[in-house]
Amino acid sequence: MGDDRPPGEWSLAEPLPGSSSPLLRRWARVLSQLCPSVSVPALYSLTAVVSPGLELAAADELRNLGAVEVQPLRRAVACGCDPATFMRLHLRARLPFRLLRQLARFPCEGRSDLHRYLPGAADWDLWLPPQRSFRVEVSGGSSALPHSHYTALEVKNVLVDLQRQRWGQRSAVDLDDPDLVLHLHLGRAINGGQGHQAVLSLVGDGASLHRRGWRAAMGQAPLKENLAAGLMALTGWDGSVPLVDPMCGSGTLLIEAAAAVLGRAPGLGRSFLFERWPDFDSQLWQREVQRAEAEARDTLADGRPLAPILGMERDPAVQAQAVANAAASGLASWLQLQQGDARSLTPPPQAGVLVCNPPYGERIGEIQELLQLYGDLGRVLRERWGGWTLWLLSGQAELTAALRLKASRRIPVSNGGIDCRWLRYDIR
Repeated sequence: MGDDRPPGEWSLAEPLPGSSSPLLRRWARVLSQLCPSVSVPALYSLTAVVSPGLELAAADELRNLGAVEVQPLRRAVACGCDPATFMRLHLRARLPFRLLRQLARFPCEGRSDLHRYLPGAADWDLWLPPQRSFRVEVSGGSSALPHSHYTALEVKNVLVDLQRQRWGQRSAVDLDDPDLVLHLHLGRAINGGQGHQAVLSLVGDGASLHRRGWRAAMGQAPLKENLAAGLMALTGWDGSVPLVDPMCGSGTLLIEAAAAVLGRAPGLGRSFLFERWPDFDSQLWQREVQRAEAEARDTLADGRPLAPILGMERDPAVQAQAVANAAASGLASWLQLQQGDARSLTPPPQAGVLVCNPPYGERIGEIQELLQLYGDLGRVLRERWGGWTLWLLSGQAELTAALRLKASRRIPVSNGGIDCRWLRYDIR
């Protein structure tokens, strides 16, 4: 019943936008007055949980996909959306781990407040009749409720007690494939209040959105797909110039880059929990699926061909994994994945963008052994790759110093809990 998902440590210092937003409520009221025959879509208050360091990039992505009142938070982005946009975000957003649809928020200082407020927090006759299974996740905490597992059990107990009183029976708890996943986040109260507050939400995905479905094979220390997509978004690469990863591992950066510029929606071909919700609109869903499918193309959006994408991997077994992943993603035709040493790689004729997630001693390799690798890489870049832009994920400042290159940007990010920097170098 506890939360083993990516952390949703957003701040509750400000109210979440969405259905509780005065601006959105005012918009809906004015529209209904001007056009009484028009049915105004319901507006959701949404929280997108993202990797630390990607909040601004994720905010831009959500905004471009139709979200409104977008507000970056800590490890999250809050926004408002209508049902169609909610579906679109699940299909096409590349950066979130998950999207949480808010049901209620209420004061919560301890166990008694859960018992007091949860029964009225939602229409449980609609959302959780006894024949539907469920799971509870909890993030955050307070001094009275410091343990997520205990808090999840309390939420479960409140709901099944309510069901027994109402129907004389209760829902089953299903940790693997429930009909409904509830997420409770505990944090400081809004507007600088002294107390704590709970945000109760519905989880729309069922499994983390970073799982695209194509990566059956991976290297020893792979990037999560949504982190790779976010790092590529920060580079600004648009497919018009070559993209090279001299240490491509299982190919995640290159595959996510190609998928983005070719309009391949990451959520196509998978099922979502919201398809089981009682207010699910299947016709609206089919329209959004068709729109997402129509976005896929074999060229850039302006019709130009995609520039070369080249990856190099020294380990033959890992290089074979990259080839398998590219094939599973449907993007193998646009990726050249070679086996060999990064130090022997010859640049394409046209200058472009280098991306690299080299080992940095946390999981693969020892620092002393890696210092030579970084030193050699820096020398090769200075000698052969003039005019290129390098983006490198660094988890060890000592190692990146061995490159003997000066970073023009340093963006803090987290890779699997490791504090890293996404560094930009303009190679002269």
